[in-house]
Amino acid sequence: MGAEFVSLSLTPILIGAFAAMACALPGTFLLLRRQSLIGDAISHVVLPGIVVAFLVTGTVATLPMTLGAGTAAVVAVVLIETIRRLGRVETGAAMGVVFTAMFAGGVLLLEQSDTSGVHLDVEHALYGNLESLIWLDARGWASLTDPAALAGLPPELLRMAGVLALVAALTALFWRPLKIATFDEGFARGLGLPTASLSLGLVVAAALAAVAAFDAVGSIIVIAMFICPPAAARMMTNDLGAQVGWSLAFAAASAVLGYVLAGYGPLWLGFSATVSAAGMIATVSGLILAVAALTGPHRRA
Repeated sequence: MGAEFVSLSLTPILIGAFAAMACALPGTFLLLRRQSLIGDAISHVVLPGIVVAFLVTGTVATLPMTLGAGTAAVVAVVLIETIRRLGRVETGAAMGVVFTAMFAGGVLLLEQSDTSGVHLDVEHALYGNLESLIWLDARGWASLTDPAALAGLPPELLRMAGVLALVAALTALFWRPLKIATFDEGFARGLGLPTASLSLGLVVAAALAAVAAFDAVGSIIVIAMFICPPAAARMMTNDLGAQVGWSLAFAAASAVLGYVLAGYGPLWLGFSATVSAAGMIATVSGLILAVAALTGPHRRA
């Protein structure tokens, strides 16, 4: 049983948890800035950026994918601001127009492109391929200390761990100016802080997390993790540090519980087939938010 768990379930669970936490961390600050829909927009607009990067380079390497997604995210932010100013429409409406149009464009590009040789299609864009990221070389818990077995780890695991570490390090490095700019942008400008650069950096960090998670977990989980764990954490505390901690805990719990329930829940209920891990993880994150909304000490704050 232990050998089967390590080989078939351990790495997907870790990848899902790392992806969820990497998205929830910038999502916390986007929520406090009342810009949660930017996280939603990023999770949509990375698709055309990824497809264009693939069409230009012919590979799905991390660097061109990240550059393509980051560029698409910046373009989306510029378009949203342009539409808001020139069209004099509400920010949420401008976001809705831009991210739905760009996501639809990305889907059309996918359907018309020759991506049959790589894991880049509409189904993977929505659901990812989390269930397939198994560790075939594992032979039980002892494999965690076996260099030969470790060499066979899915590359997505190391990529998501690295992105999570990078986003966490950047958050810690810019914690004070980011905190000030998040709660009082006018005061931050008065102190001489580069508020525009901080906002752009936050968007880029969110885009980095989204593109790293995109191939493994798809856009469904990315959207959910940008919003649900930070929103649930906001109802648990008024302290920023504690809120970040709650957000990361909720994100990790959603990934672990969602993956386990997707794989074993239907079997426990007597059904023969499993359900989508991505869909279940997003569902669990929504349930955690609902519980926090009903019981959180700061739900009326």
